[in-house]
Amino acid sequence: MTYEVRGVVARGKGEPVSVETILVPAPGPGEAVVDVRACGVCHTDLHYREGGIGQDYPALGIGAFAEKTLVAAGQCTKVDPAAPPQVAGLLGCGVMAGLGAALNTGGVGRGDTVAVIGCGGVGAAAVLGASLAGAARIVAVDVDQRKLTTATGFGATDTVLAGEGDVVERIKDLTGGFGADVVIDAVGRPETYRQAFYARDLAGTVVLVGVPTPEMSLEMPLLHFFERGGALKSSWYGDCLPSRDFPMLIDLYLQGRLPLDAFVTETIALDQVEDAFGRMHHGDVLRSVVLL
Repeated sequence: MTYEVRGVVARGKGEPVSVETILVPAPGPGEAVVDVRACGVCHTDLHYREGGIGQDYPALGIGAFAEKTLVAAGQCTKVDPAAPPQVAGLLGCGVMAGLGAALNTGGVGRGDTVAVIGCGGVGAAAVLGASLAGAARIVAVDVDQRKLTTATGFGATDTVLAGEGDVVERIKDLTGGFGADVVIDAVGRPETYRQAFYARDLAGTVVLVGVPTPEMSLEMPLLHFFERGGALKSSWYGDCLPSRDFPMLIDLYLQGRLPLDAFVTETIALDQVEDAFGRMHHGDVLRSVVLL
């Protein structure tokens, strides 16, 4: 049978999204129809709506903004049902990207120094991931003091308000002059990546988890790459392996060791996604979660 459900559709680049009736086909072999209970509104969704990643409209298939969706059965992961949907749903959103950028891609370990540039939902989760891993010093960087205050609540030991002095020098000052062992760019712009590159220890790791847009480019002296060791990594969805990471993180939440519900600024209805994009764009929320 085919299911008629309500879903969010982006009709064109930069145009407001709308809630429309869409058709979800019956599952075939190796497929499953999922009833969506909750879905976080992520900046990547906004990127798609604005044509920053692809321009094949109509769309918005990147998000789970529909009452039902059809997936390959292997994309489904069981977690403890004691976790409320609005919390479990965060792991299918930017929170996993940030946690994974620190824990999986960056390999943050006990005693490390870490800097996170950009402390929205993904960056705040990277701060939390670094704290969970036992980092000795976590420097949060953002242009918005509100986000720095939030990052402190997730475990940042120091904050740098971008725009007030040289970000690279501030990070170096806070890390004994060496730079951080791991620097996570949760913004994804040429200027923030450059800061991440120069703010790391000579043998440190840069993790790019913020999503750039196609027109962005970076020009730096090639010699500077040669002079430094360490690693330059990109983090797609926090290098997440759902079957491994989701149950573990939900267990940590239920044990009171991972404050996932602190990321939920508001819960909204399906027809409020467009308004949530506006609040996210202006930095007014950490994470809006759609409840269906």
